[in-house]
Amino acid sequence: MPQPLPAPVLRPALEEDLAVLEELARRTIDARYRSFLGDEGVDWFINSGASDDHIESHFRKGHLHCMEVSGDLVGLLITDESTIDLLMIDVDRQRQGLGRLLLSQAEQLLFAEYQEIRLETFATNATAVAFYEACGWSQSGQLESDGPDRIEFRRRRGM
Repeated sequence: MPQPLPAPVLRPALEEDLAVLEELARRTIDARYRSFLGDEGVDWFINSGASDDHIESHFRKGHLHCMEVSGDLVGLLITDESTIDLLMIDVDRQRQGLGRLLLSQAEQLLFAEYQEIRLETFATNATAVAFYEACGWSQSGQLESDGPDRIEFRRRRGM
């Protein structure tokens, strides 16, 4: 009988994880964000270093976590107070239930401190919108900005 895979672990990111997490984010953004941000937006975000800068700045604040399975980093989580700032599963590991597990772990982490938590996603990212709704999150409004419009989701502890 095959041995079950070890359970994914969410842990604070270490300095030595940064390069792997930055590469994970660049590959995943490159593969999954083009349909709603367009080639120009994705290329700028990756090539300008903005993606790496976002991850590194949150690491320096202690807000970066990584999901590890059998020694491999397969996902990342950035939190900012009661907000899930970024939740990402490696493009090569998607559709395995890891996103749902990472979201659940993020909720546990934040609900330990807050009654209500929030996240945002791009309004045109239909996959993410459907995912958050399927996981029990409720849309609380549309946010307009200089960039692409975003949808805000909220969730209360115990719901």
